[in-house]
Amino acid sequence: MQIHNTLTRRVEAFAPADPDRVTLYVCGPTVYNYIHIGNARTFTVFDLLARTLKRRFPKVVYVRNVTDIDDKINAAARESGVPIGAVTARFDAAFAQDMDALGLLAPDVVPYATAHIAQIIAMCEQLIASGHAYAAQGHVLFSVASFPAYGQLSRRDPDEMLAGARIEVAPYKRDAGDFVLWKPSDDSLPGWDSPWGRGRPGWHIECSAMAATHLGESIDIHGGGMDLQFPHHENEIAQSTCAHGGKVFARHWMHSGMLNLDGAKMSKSLGNTFRVHDLLQHYPSEALRYALLSGHYRQPLDWSENLIEQSIRTLDRLYATVRDLGDVAVDPATAPIPQAIEDALDDDLDTPRVLALIAGFAAAARKAVDPTERAASKAALLGAGRALNILQGDPVAWFARGNDDSDDAWIQAQIDERAAAKKNRDFARADAIRAQLANEGVVLEDTAQGVRWVRKRV
Repeated sequence: MQIHNTLTRRVEAFAPADPDRVTLYVCGPTVYNYIHIGNARTFTVFDLLARTLKRRFPKVVYVRNVTDIDDKINAAARESGVPIGAVTARFDAAFAQDMDALGLLAPDVVPYATAHIAQIIAMCEQLIASGHAYAAQGHVLFSVASFPAYGQLSRRDPDEMLAGARIEVAPYKRDAGDFVLWKPSDDSLPGWDSPWGRGRPGWHIECSAMAATHLGESIDIHGGGMDLQFPHHENEIAQSTCAHGGKVFARHWMHSGMLNLDGAKMSKSLGNTFRVHDLLQHYPSEALRYALLSGHYRQPLDWSENLIEQSIRTLDRLYATVRDLGDVAVDPATAPIPQAIEDALDDDLDTPRVLALIAGFAAAARKAVDPTERAASKAALLGAGRALNILQGDPVAWFARGNDDSDDAWIQAQIDERAAAKKNRDFARADAIRAQLANEGVVLEDTAQGVRWVRKRV
């Protein structure tokens, strides 16, 4: 398996430190609002990575944290006039629902920052004792000058890093680039007792402490969005390496690319919002997943209404192929994944190639006539879909999505009447029935297997 390592800027062979226990850490959500579709791309990509790794190794421990203590959360609570816990509980639940709708597996461990305060304080103490951090006015700060390798991930010069971090120079800092590990809390803010007074953790130290607690001092893969390279991941490397006596924090770094948002188009139907919660009200969740995986994970993805609609049309064709092979018994959940699909995933998660292969399997399935060939084609198509967690649903449900099924019997009666009219060569009546159904939003499709019908999307 080959993956791109952001640290080396190369595609490298992935060889875990312990093949019997592969460790993966991904930065999760800060639960103060619904997540953006750009966040969903990151989580969908690493869901695919985790699925792929779990077919390669006997044990994979996938950790994705939840940041439930943060100044953004505090601000959201103040604005809404509710306790901080109410904000985090609401949006943590919303996040879980969105991830489930997008077909993501639950990680093996979901740690919460507030449940790791003791470990965070202990790490701060280790960094102070080793001379890599210092306490000042109730704060604990990491001394960037104490870690000569600082900047190795983002490869920026110091001036660029300072500008990117938008650091506010405070009088208690020894150097403008030093970042906060612990900060004081007044009575209006959440806080915990510590050797430096009542306070709360900085954002970066949370992930380092949670990763060490659940995966160990060195991990195989650390992932997240491209926007987290600096300062978040840069700071994680510095504090984790220094807290653990110079041990390598993460052997491979993987980052998903950013989304380019076509706001003008999207605003026509969604009010210029790109929250997953809202998108799920308008589009099939499987189409969103397909769209998120349509580009290579490291490249920018142009996100637009057109991309989603194209994904729906593609899935329409794929599900129609599965539907037309309904007489062939294949369980999507157990269909073997073709080796060509596994090879593409082993090539740095090449999802565009996977989707091209799926289109080829579907084309072959539509041409297949021999029963053995039809069975093999359907198995290949469903097995390929299983690798990306698409095409696992019932085709009937796909085409009936979002509609009231109470009039299905009436529609079928009209179709039966049309068939009888055609048999009696009453083509005018048959055409009138087709037109009536079309006015009701029902489109008929005459196939070799009989008449199919779908409701048009509104």
